[in-house]
Amino acid sequence: MPYGSRLAATMTRRLGRECVYTPSARLALYLALRRWCRPGGRVLMSPVNDDVILFVVLAAGLRPVMAPVSPWDGNIDPAAVPETTWRGLDAVLTTNLYGLPDRLDEIRSRCDQSGIPLIEDAAHAIGSHVDGRPVGTFGEAAAFSLSKHVAAMAGGFLAVPDARTRRELERLRDDLLTPGRLRADLEATLRPLARSTVKALGLVRPAWRTMQRLGLLERDAFRMPLHAPRLALSARQAPALPPYDPWIRVDLHDYRTRHGRLVRAQLGLRMAHLDTDLTHRRAGVTLLTGTPWASPALRERSAHDGPLPLFRVPLLVDDRDALVERLVTHGVVAGYLYDPPLDDYAGAEFADPSPDPAPARWFASHALPADPLLARKITKALTKERTAPAPLLQGVTGQGEGDSTEFARL
Repeated sequence: MPYGSRLAATMTRRLGRECVYTPSARLALYLALRRWCRPGGRVLMSPVNDDVILFVVLAAGLRPVMAPVSPWDGNIDPAAVPETTWRGLDAVLTTNLYGLPDRLDEIRSRCDQSGIPLIEDAAHAIGSHVDGRPVGTFGEAAAFSLSKHVAAMAGGFLAVPDARTRRELERLRDDLLTPGRLRADLEATLRPLARSTVKALGLVRPAWRTMQRLGLLERDAFRMPLHAPRLALSARQAPALPPYDPWIRVDLHDYRTRHGRLVRAQLGLRMAHLDTDLTHRRAGVTLLTGTPWASPALRERSAHDGPLPLFRVPLLVDDRDALVERLVTHGVVAGYLYDPPLDDYAGAEFADPSPDPAPARWFASHALPADPLLARKITKALTKERTAPAPLLQGVTGQGEGDSTEFARL
């Protein structure tokens, strides 16, 4: 029986697509890029994304091409991508940032016109849909993350169209896995339990401050250090994962470790409660959608498809960086901040810059990813801090109403 096949079967029943179990979404995404893209190819992606994803693309021997994005959700704006860029692409990688779907119908159509694969990064988007169709069923492949939705801190899936492709990717996955260790399994099992205990006891603030003082956090800023000279040397060995491990493993050192039965059993139990988790997330999204900091994209999606079970809710606030520091005093630690955009972070040596970087810079500097499971706590904290909504992006109108050309395309 293939590794993780029971977990994969559970996800297959949910999604209606063949699924491959992986220790992480990072590995799942790498598998997809290796399977559908030739080394040296050019991949369109949003610059408002986790830096780990940039390194996964580089590890696959590919050139990241930064797309213009919507200032309201940070996802690719396909209508703003120049025709010359479309003609030179080998694939498109969506983000579905924080669970808000990309413009998947439009991107799928453009990929079909260009004869290139669409790969969905659905790590934030379990349970999200477009007109009733699940995110993760639009592309040739889609990577999902269990750690984002069931607080497992491990586990992922790659959804593919047929059983033959699934078997092919299972073999490729097995070649990339590193041997499991009992200690690693125990750590992977206990980490989510420890985090839940810290939250339940109201110790988020002291625990976070202690980790900061002891230097236990791998990131001193929103982005990890690039180490450009070493990164350039790694490119000589791509496509391959080991040269890029120092970057890809940040915050998840066992991203390609073969987890044993203990970890997989815990994941199975947590998946059994996934629908309950998604229900709670929808309730939190409903509350946050009604706040003055909710983005127009969030309001539009909720009006069209109902409240989505988002991983994080993108609130647009003024003076975001200072606010993040103050929120810790309220027991709220804001993560998943993707600032600066990847083209500013990596530079032209490692990525093609966006032809219109202003919307990405604006969104990245004002987005506050709010956990919908903490909606009431976050709303109370923002109100107490007298948080102002983000100032209007120059040159774009209709921020609060939806009467701009940009908003109308949502």
